[in-house]
Amino acid sequence: MSAALPLTSISPSTTPHRVALLGGSGLVGHALLQQLLADPDVHAVHLLLRRPLLQPITDPRLHCHLIDFAESDWHRLLAVDAVFCCLGSTIKQAGSQAAFRAIDHELVLTAATAAKAAGAGHFLVISALGADPASGVFYNRVKGEMERDLQQLGLAKLSIFRPSLLAGPRQEFRFGERLGLLLAWLLPAKWRSISATRVARAMWRASREQQEPFRIYPSDVMQKA
Repeated sequence: MSAALPLTSISPSTTPHRVALLGGSGLVGHALLQQLLADPDVHAVHLLLRRPLLQPITDPRLHCHLIDFAESDWHRLLAVDAVFCCLGSTIKQAGSQAAFRAIDHELVLTAATAAKAAGAGHFLVISALGADPASGVFYNRVKGEMERDLQQLGLAKLSIFRPSLLAGPRQEFRFGERLGLLLAWLLPAKWRSISATRVARAMWRASREQQEPFRIYPSDVMQKA
């Protein structure tokens, strides 16, 4: 496992000028899209979507692609400097454990494999605090298996982000998350909730700063981004 190192000062020489984003309509993905478009050094953002954005964004650098992930023609869009993968669901949203695994494991691995084949320089992905392929908790086990299998792909550069409970405006109500946010102040620092904006900022900074071929960013490190 990579050491949990602090984010360092930005090095302009490593700026990704062309990026792709999967999961841009989610909590972190939406915040990350805003972060990328606020960066003048980013020349093109390819946003891969299953459905149109609820609120269209006008920016000449943004290229929205409505795709069917069951097809393979979208793989060519990953020929970029960095691929940000914010895909993720819940068992309730997906409808079953099998459907959840298809998104949070299989689709993520498909995207990473396609990114490698397309020559992407960096793959950055959202996982979860507690991810462990040996976990007795299904959610954590799937996230851990995803991390393990990504590391075996031989990607040019890989960043894994393990946020704790995410804070931010969601379209749907999640009672468990609301309760967790209310109790967050009682938890140790690494387990406290983290804003989606801060996770997005950590991903953006890592895309510019990370020199190692592999690093894991735990929630408490992202809190400092």
